[in-house]
Amino acid sequence: MKLFDAIVLSLAVGFLIIGIHQIMTLGLASGYWAVMLSLILYFVYKLKKRKTS
Repeated sequence: MKLFDAIVLSLAVGFLIIGIHQIMTLGLASGYWAVMLSLILYFVYKLKKRKTS
């Protein structure tokens, strides 16, 4: 795993945790941005992984 892949995957997990926390405390509207950003970063990770394989 390259450094870029590790950073993107770590950011995806971090934003997912932030999003879940926001949803549990403030509601879906407050945490939606973090969950969507997490999904985008995960898709970038999978796309980059598929291109290199």
